[in-house]
Amino acid sequence: MNEKIQAYETKMGKTLANLESEFGAIRAGRANPHVLDRLYVDYYGTPSPIQQVANVSVPDPRVIQIQPWENKMIKIIEKAIMTSDLGINPTNDGKSIRLVFPELTEERRKELVKDIRKKGEAAKVAVRNIRRDANDMLKKLGKGEDISEDEIKDMQDEVQKLTDKYIKEVDKAVEVKSKEILTV
Repeated sequence: MNEKIQAYETKMGKTLANLESEFGAIRAGRANPHVLDRLYVDYYGTPSPIQQVANVSVPDPRVIQIQPWENKMIKIIEKAIMTSDLGINPTNDGKSIRLVFPELTEERRKELVKDIRKKGEAAKVAVRNIRRDANDMLKKLGKGEDISEDEIKDMQDEVQKLTDKYIKEVDKAVEVKSKEILTV
């Protein structure tokens, strides 16, 4: 594969990875420790992920237990969870923090699926924008350097194949996450 096109494939891969990380933060009524991935706490002046300052476990299907390695971190972690967009109030017993995930209503599940589809569509638009940028770059190449029109056409076909591949991946990710949300 042409190294000029390689950079655009990397961008498409990053778009897909970003979508999957966003999907990891969407909770499906079951406890998933990945909802904490985006939460950082101040640990001796350094913003650190909760998983680096505490033991995170899932004792029940709808409960996440966070046991900080230092007692003074309990209040800090609790505050980070309360100010986040998780929408869950932590319970603190002095030694650990428990997050109890409520069962999702049918209406809430449908809202989440709508949100997932919207994020999937945004990812597809991003992939198509990357394709457009790649094609613009190829058109400029055709005017400036001594590359034949056939080579340019082949590279554009390659970019289109990459686009199709990543659009299919996005659709698959949306389908998997939607199915997970709708499964009671």
